[in-house]
Amino acid sequence: MSSRLLLIIFFFWSVSLMHAQKTFTVESPDKSLKIDITIDQVITYSVSHMGDLMLSKSPLSMKLTDGRTLGINARLSSARTNMVQQEIKAPIYKRAVISDHYNELTLRFKGNYTLLFRVYNDGVAYRWITNFKNSFVVESEQVVYNFPADNQAFVPYANIQGFAPFMTSFESVYQHIKLSQWKSKHLAFSPLVVEAANGKKICLAEADLLNYPGMFLTNSEGSTRLTGIFAPYPKEMEWGGYHNLQEIVKTTENYIAKCKGNTNFPWRVVIVSEKDFELADSDMIYKLATPTQCTDLSWIKPGKVAWEWWNSWNLYQVDFRAGINNDTYKYYIDFASRYGVEYVILDEGWAVNLKADLMQVVPEINLKELADYAKSKNVGLILWAGYNAFNRDMENICRHYAAMGIKGFKIDFMDRDDQLMVEFHVRAAEIAAKYKLLVDFHGTYKPTGLQRTYPNVINFEGVHGLEQMKWSPATVDQVTYDVTIPFIRMVAGPIDYTQGAMRNATKSNYRPVNSEAMSQGTRCRQLAEYIVFESPLNMLCDTPLAYMNEEECTTFISQIPTTWDNTVALNGEISKYISIARQKGNEWYVGVLTNWDARILELDLSFLGEGSYKAIVFKDGINADRIAHDYKKEIIDIPMDKKLKITLAPGGGYAMKIYANSK
Repeated sequence: MSSRLLLIIFFFWSVSLMHAQKTFTVESPDKSLKIDITIDQVITYSVSHMGDLMLSKSPLSMKLTDGRTLGINARLSSARTNMVQQEIKAPIYKRAVISDHYNELTLRFKGNYTLLFRVYNDGVAYRWITNFKNSFVVESEQVVYNFPADNQAFVPYANIQGFAPFMTSFESVYQHIKLSQWKSKHLAFSPLVVEAANGKKICLAEADLLNYPGMFLTNSEGSTRLTGIFAPYPKEMEWGGYHNLQEIVKTTENYIAKCKGNTNFPWRVVIVSEKDFELADSDMIYKLATPTQCTDLSWIKPGKVAWEWWNSWNLYQVDFRAGINNDTYKYYIDFASRYGVEYVILDEGWAVNLKADLMQVVPEINLKELADYAKSKNVGLILWAGYNAFNRDMENICRHYAAMGIKGFKIDFMDRDDQLMVEFHVRAAEIAAKYKLLVDFHGTYKPTGLQRTYPNVINFEGVHGLEQMKWSPATVDQVTYDVTIPFIRMVAGPIDYTQGAMRNATKSNYRPVNSEAMSQGTRCRQLAEYIVFESPLNMLCDTPLAYMNEEECTTFISQIPTTWDNTVALNGEISKYISIARQKGNEWYVGVLTNWDARILELDLSFLGEGSYKAIVFKDGINADRIAHDYKKEIIDIPMDKKLKITLAPGGGYAMKIYANSK
């Protein structure tokens, strides 16, 4: 064959490809954010913000076990754009009404599947949708994030427990590293933040995870590319781990998910912020979640919880032996009632150990008597439950304890997010809702919007919370972590952090004491965390007498709401400081945290609008850098220009309640 003929063939082949290639551009409603999609032999997308490239061309596809591959050599059958502007009511959230405004591109392909893109002013998201006649199996999904430069990232490496490659508590602290410095054999979980051009930040997350494994991220090449990876479908499992309450995956299948013909897959989310603090105010995950089908939410009561586990049931100046018994829990109930705390939790120990049977209650506890006593004091009871014990008899457990008057369960030690475990969370939420029970998922992966689909799911752990201070060495920097999670982990949803320590330590004085734990940082830091951290079910971690001996602080904590009418992130930088204002009714609360650097900040309170205001303020005492529990309470007038200068000690905090000055 002559070279001329080869050239002609190549020319016509090239022209054919050019005609086959299709490109689409979708902009955000305010034109600041743009996604470019190319459909060729592969489908790729890139993301730009105000001319700055956030993501370079990144491929996406999904491979099925029957040989089909979604997104490879895809044949487009239709493309449709749409603009949506609506409001979402959010009764158990950080704001009562959410503005939901986006532009959408729907790409339908031959073979009965769809790729859906949405572009908001603060981020983009895409998901696969199938409309097959029959069920199918997903072998793998290609998720790639190609970054245009070797930028710094905040990486939470998964602390693999050793039982299985994808088993982790999802409680890691963050490593601030360049993308190319990623440990090649390490997985990280989302949300994860990457720094970008001109000080912008990119937060990678996922939403609406209901029937599919969660996404980990990896970088095995030392490149600027992050790749999604998913836990394979479990094949053989056995009970084991902590007190025989965990389910250990022994072997796996060579695929990741079994799916129904009609499946909406999770959203892959890229949130872009110009200012760090905008991440702390994001609604993206909630907006993308499946709306609830529940019509009556009146029985779902957010609130605070008096908690005994962190303080090791350490009551003193009492006439009974403190521990797991009715006298101790009646004392906690009395304390909760006195301060208007809505719940008391019975954490680990009320059920017989090593039996994984929630119907076997220890003889020292009479649950019916406690439930009746709590009801008489206008307090609800929540029960801790290990995953194994809850999962094996879920319906009967919920029915039995709901009839007794129990208000909910704190379910612990899932420590996986493969498809079977994700489906457990949905099933637990659904059955608990059937019996009007709250659910606090502890020992679990990050939220992805399940709290919108099932509003009785009122909190999630997946955070390196205050419990870590019972055993962590001084090398663990909880203070810096505290001013990192509002920009990363909290983007996904509420956090069961369990603050409220009345024993506080400076950086040099902290040490782990399991039975009489302390916090890192100041007293006012603990108060401010009730405002800064989103947590509809919020623990008071310390012992009742410690709170009663600190009447000012306890009264203030007890008055702080756990859900809000509005939220305004005021300022902040990742790992440095954060300031957030939240509104309930006619009152505003402001919380500020700093890292180990002392700091002077000016708060812009212009969100208050016109008028005269006063505030109850809790601020670090003049000696808080030496004695962490030193604080000062005062009542101040908010300046008429709404600019307030504040001072924070190292590891410090600032909390205030603002109200109209009636004069």
